[in-house]
Amino acid sequence: MGAISAKDVKRLRDTTGVGMMDCKKALTEAGGDFDKAIEILRKKGEKLSAKRADREANEGCILAVVSEDGKKGVIVKLTSETDFVSKNEEFVANTREIAEVALNHFPADLDGLLAAPLGAGTVQDKVTEVVAAFQEKIELQDYHRLEADGVAAYIHMGNKAGVLVGLNQGSSDAVAAGKDVAMQVAAMKPIALNKDQVDQATIDKELEIGREIAIKEGKPEQIVDKIAQGKLQKFFKENTLLSQIFVKDSSKNVQGYLDSVSSGLTVTDFKHVYLG
Repeated sequence: MGAISAKDVKRLRDTTGVGMMDCKKALTEAGGDFDKAIEILRKKGEKLSAKRADREANEGCILAVVSEDGKKGVIVKLTSETDFVSKNEEFVANTREIAEVALNHFPADLDGLLAAPLGAGTVQDKVTEVVAAFQEKIELQDYHRLEADGVAAYIHMGNKAGVLVGLNQGSSDAVAAGKDVAMQVAAMKPIALNKDQVDQATIDKELEIGREIAIKEGKPEQIVDKIAQGKLQKFFKENTLLSQIFVKDSSKNVQGYLDSVSSGLTVTDFKHVYLG
């Protein structure tokens, strides 16, 4: 390999995740300068990102992780073009590395995470290196954080979805119940924690739908609004987390289940990220 040793190539490979031959070419172009070789690979990734900007990146890896004290959690979503890449062990490891940075730095938003330090550069630099490694359109597409007295996480099969649930209690029993609720979120996709958190536009839309259905069914005009309100309450019950029927015990709603675990236990917030 001449002046470029196999050890140098492996070091660059381990740092960037880019293929051995590309690492060798970058080191050769950089005259053996390690930092310059990383920059060359990043530029290659940036060019590839621009070239594939119009591609769809609907596959990917979603990870939800919680801090050791159980009071903070983050979800990150790294997308790819193909399922083949999203299932790759190195791609998943890259996602996990970004998730750990998110948990440690706990930035307020996605821009803050992209600017957070990782290795010799930033998270954005790392994403660019992953593009160069896998030759696909790859984006850090979503990031959420959550802080509470207790935080539970759930990752759906194949890293296709991630959920965080914040609780007002941090005991082991509370967090275990939180994991059950996180699975509920993944399965039932609630739109809000309770009816008070449903936005007015959604409420107006559901009332309009309820009125239209009542009119089509030939209901008297004077009770159309009452029927629409009834349908809205059913909508709240089916689509807000604490009011949903608990999937593991249909005799209770989610809040009832939490009360059965610990008096006063409830969910303070939740985050749900999924592919598609």
